Amino acid sequence: MSQAILEGIRIISLCSGIAGSAAGLQLSEAGAEVVMVEPLNNPARDQQALFAVLNRGKRSVTLNLQNAADRQQLQRLLASADVLLHDFTPAQAQVHGLTDEQLAEDFPRLIISAIGGWPQRHALANSIPHETLILARLGLLDEQPAHRSGPAFVRMPFANWLACWLCVIGVMARLLARQRDGRGGIAHTSLAQAALVPMTMHWNRAQTPTPAFAKGLDKHIPIPLHQCADGRWLHVHYSPDKSPWMAAALSELGEIEVARLNALWPPSHVAPNFGANKAIIATRAAQDWVEHFWQHDVAAQIAAPFGEIYFDEQARVNGYVVEVDDVQLGKTLQPGAAWKVQPPARTGASAPLMGEGNVELFDTVAEHQAPQSKAAPAPLPPLHGLRVLDLGAYLAGPFACMLLADLGAEVIKVEAPKGDAMRRLERIFSGTQRGKLGVALQLGDRQTEPAVEALVRWADVVHHNMRLPAARKLKVDYDSLKALNPQLLYCHVSAYGPTGPRADWPGFDQLMQAACGWEVEQGGEGQAPMWLRFGVGDFFAGLSSLYALLLGLYERNRSGVGQMVSSSLLGATLLSMSEVVALEDGSLTPVAHMDANQTGLSDTHRLYPCSDGWLVVVALQPDEAQRFQALTGDQPHAWFAGLTRQAALSALATEKVPAQPVLEAQMDAFLDSPEHAAAGLHAHYNHAVYGDLQQIGAFWDFGNLPLSLRRPPPALGQHTRQVLESLGIAGSELERLASAGLVAL
Repeated sequence: MSQAILEGIRIISLCSGIAGSAAGLQLSEAGAEVVMVEPLNNPARDQQALFAVLNRGKRSVTLNLQNAADRQQLQRLLASADVLLHDFTPAQAQVHGLTDEQLAEDFPRLIISAIGGWPQRHALANSIPHETLILARLGLLDEQPAHRSGPAFVRMPFANWLACWLCVIGVMARLLARQRDGRGGIAHTSLAQAALVPMTMHWNRAQTPTPAFAKGLDKHIPIPLHQCADGRWLHVHYSPDKSPWMAAALSELGEIEVARLNALWPPSHVAPNFGANKAIIATRAAQDWVEHFWQHDVAAQIAAPFGEIYFDEQARVNGYVVEVDDVQLGKTLQPGAAWKVQPPARTGASAPLMGEGNVELFDTVAEHQAPQSKAAPAPLPPLHGLRVLDLGAYLAGPFACMLLADLGAEVIKVEAPKGDAMRRLERIFSGTQRGKLGVALQLGDRQTEPAVEALVRWADVVHHNMRLPAARKLKVDYDSLKALNPQLLYCHVSAYGPTGPRADWPGFDQLMQAACGWEVEQGGEGQAPMWLRFGVGDFFAGLSSLYALLLGLYERNRSGVGQMVSSSLLGATLLSMSEVVALEDGSLTPVAHMDANQTGLSDTHRLYPCSDGWLVVVALQPDEAQRFQALTGDQPHAWFAGLTRQAALSALATEKVPAQPVLEAQMDAFLDSPEHAAAGLHAHYNHAVYGDLQQIGAFWDFGNLPLSLRRPPPALGQHTRQVLESLGIAGSELERLASAGLVAL
């Protein structure tokens, strides 16, 4: 059996939250040895299903970090380790003797990745690192539509899952930099930075915006979730008007009736006959519609109950669902790896019993000693020198490549002379394109083949998210490109995975949220399903593809061999539902459901309207819940309604009950904030069209290694001449191609 990619890498995990624990899972399944350090009474074990998934394949040791002898044992473990993961605030880390400065002095080759609530340089760095509190303070609960007016509770812990991916990407970037420089260092991220990932689409501000940029994408646009004749809901992406059943029904209704039905709803940017589609879809059962749409290349999914995806053939055949015999739960179906590389991911055995590794690990810890570090070189971005060809469109592919640019890679974006399909949504497009050189070039034409071949030979990496039949038609599939560049790393993001009956089908974030049950959960009990507006599936898929790519790069550094790696929307979204597993009898473990009013999961984890605004309470510890109940009594809603928000927050603070104001309309406030700027959360550059462009900034802190956030998103064809002439394409040939409409200069 081939050596796993991260075999020989030891990870010490001091994580209690989803993000850090899930990061350890990803590293474990790539072959690393992950040692989880837990207290004797670990409350994370109370969530049996989630604990079983996040900690499978790991080893457990129990330590009391309040005890000097146990802290010394931790130091012995760290001396043997390559990576430390923790989710302490800076103040907590200092109490435990785990400050960055002390760790760097004691273990110069150690890579340290902390996942805090906020960046360590932020004024809120030591505040309670809970996702709901952070979403409230950032104003993101106001960005999510609800069935009612006002902000909405967000059921999916999306920031934790995004932080998981940011963490492992940071660790892999640091491991690659350590191969180059011989030194360890920090690779920190935070729940706040992760929560801001999807806001790259929306929170952009320009000095001279075009009307389309200024408009952005309103959160109240109608989402094509339609109720069918059997009561089930169907999410249809883009217009279904050309499918035979829909076309016939529209024709039968006639133009006047279609117009009347459409006028009942606000205009949709994806479906010109939104209202008529809704009325027609209500006439047949959901399964009939979805099968019809699939037969005619219309992207659609039924909004399924949470957990139903475990029994889906497409998920099973791609390994996105795996069988694990858990020591506590028995035989289970759990989410599998969301990414594919060679050597492949390995599914770990059962999550460990508490402390089962204590004796063996502490007896043998001296056998694994990390090599000593070299002298410090000049600081360079982690991926300095990596050359990336971005052939993607929409969100998942381009966002991944933008982060490669942030990490120091040289990225060339290739799009058609008419532009990426997302350019019409200018603010969203800009949010996934910074750091790139822009080339406008028609793929698949014989006359542009020399230019494409030159780009492929230049690249270390090709990344895209087009469907593979389209890639083959355009001659940019892996087999075609590796013939030009045998060491190429080729990274692909698909919708449903590389094999199975839906391998080549169209798919979008919304459809994966539907399939994995998140739309039903976000709707609230007894209510219509709702899409989580943050486009999380696209970002999960893009980030997981980036992790797969860096694993492939790490492997290529060892073997010298290129390969194709991949991720998918389905696999990455399915992983986010790790809080539920399927048991041997086919039943599902219990899961908390949001209330019908979309305010929360319980009285102690809920949004409350006060007399002048909303706040959120997150009193999850038993003592916090007791103090909350003593303060608010049996009618907490009435207690809050009778107070101003500030008065309620003051009373909660006095009783040490965690709470935050639910801020609203925060884009400008965020981009104006000196606190966010000081923490590196802003980026500024001069854009060719928009003038001064301000966007969300850094997603990591690498300490002594800089990020590269200086190049604005490219205008269409802005760098075509510069790039192609540098690769040997003559200026006269570019003029000829431009006159033929095959390039834009």
